[in-house]
Amino acid sequence: MRQPDRIVRLKTVLARTGLSRSTIYRKIAEGTFPPQIKISTNGAGWKESEINHWVANPAGWRRHSFNEFDFLDDF
Repeated sequence: MRQPDRIVRLKTVLARTGLSRSTIYRKIAEGTFPPQIKISTNGAGWKESEINHWVANPAGWRRHSFNEFDFLDDF
């Protein structure tokens, strides 16, 4: 059984990537860094798996659009 994806906050993302806060937000705007997801009214974070993918290959990471119905194309 797969583990659920953890949500990590900015402090953790900064430590794992070595990037500054402004660089992270600039890269999000460029589409070269995973975007945040809203977790509460005033809170946001990142999926840990997306940060891990980015750390493994920062130059090759690109945002993929995901449609929840993409799996229907297999039928």
